[in-house]
Amino acid sequence: MHCYQTKTKSGQLRWVCMEDASRDPATGKRRQIVRRGKTQKEAKKRVLDAIRSLEEDNIDQSMGKKITFEMAAKHWLEVYTLTGVKRSTIRIREKEIKILKKHIAKTPIAHVTHAQYQRLLNDIAPNYARTTVQGVNTTAGMIFRQAIKDKLIKDNPQNGVVVPKKRKTVEEIEKDPIETKYLERKELDDFLKAVREHGLDLDLERFYLLAFSGMRSGELLALKWTDINFKSNEIRITKTLYNENNNMKKYQLTPPKTEGSIRTINVEEEIINLLKSHYRRQSKTKMKYRHELEEYHDGSFVFSRPNGYPFIQKNIITRMNRLLEYTNITKKATPHIFRHTHISMMTEAGIDLATIMEKVGHEDMKTTMKIYTHVTNKMKKDASTKVRTLYKDALSNLIS
Repeated sequence: MHCYQTKTKSGQLRWVCMEDASRDPATGKRRQIVRRGKTQKEAKKRVLDAIRSLEEDNIDQSMGKKITFEMAAKHWLEVYTLTGVKRSTIRIREKEIKILKKHIAKTPIAHVTHAQYQRLLNDIAPNYARTTVQGVNTTAGMIFRQAIKDKLIKDNPQNGVVVPKKRKTVEEIEKDPIETKYLERKELDDFLKAVREHGLDLDLERFYLLAFSGMRSGELLALKWTDINFKSNEIRITKTLYNENNNMKKYQLTPPKTEGSIRTINVEEEIINLLKSHYRRQSKTKMKYRHELEEYHDGSFVFSRPNGYPFIQKNIITRMNRLLEYTNITKKATPHIFRHTHISMMTEAGIDLATIMEKVGHEDMKTTMKIYTHVTNKMKKDASTKVRTLYKDALSNLIS
């Protein structure tokens, strides 16, 4: 340890001592601890205390006060991106960070307290869906844990916070019954009739496959002909199509939503025959356009444009909205409704819950269970009505 005497501006003598501590764990740079005291003994003690504090907690308090939450979030996102998560997931995290930055962007990471962070959640809760607030909380937790790893803070301000839960009103509950999550049999028949009578090229194949497979629209658009086994009537789902900017040439094929989403499903023979017919037509047009177009993209997609590039989800949504105009369906329907519709279809067919979950790729258990229970109960009521109709003469004799 090196010590020397110096004078203050007022002319008083003070001792200055300095010593090297361990290198900064985040940057690897040298850290020199300098402390002053009225005596050499006092200055030395302050240096040793500071080093001991660093070695015990290994927290760089000065850096924690300099690095803002915004800077810490940027560093975490860079590390998070390297883990191989999908770009769609990163975009969600970016949006959640943006919400956090509105409140604590310039706050030093070491100054974010548990109470301050709890107030942040309380403030955003009325303006966002609870799932969004939960996502924000999850992202914040990962950022704080990275800061702990980087030795910028000792404790995680997120620990023990409560994510506010908005209580639904009676009106909100009544406006969002489980029936709105899927199409009833008559509604599905109505929509598929519109597809047959007013559909454009590929509408028939795409919407029938969505309805009778339960796959996500991204999985549908990522299908390649090698994924379809015409002999066994099976379709292998291993990927989903992602397109951040709706540019057909900048698509990405990424793994499905979850590991359980990688699956092989059986499809009705009528749907497979529909795809066979489509395959033959596409083969003819493919031979034509691959010679006429300089930039023909031979991606072997089941549903592709004339130039070979796959369609994007926006196209499916647009076509569905147009077809809904020819129906009496009043529900707010998106392509995702076919997943829930397929759950109701399988439930009506008497298929067990485990098999249903496996076919749709481990869909959210809560929603699936609600639909399964609702349809099952409805079937019980229908069964009672059918029995009453069948034996109405016998039952009528009970009336005096």
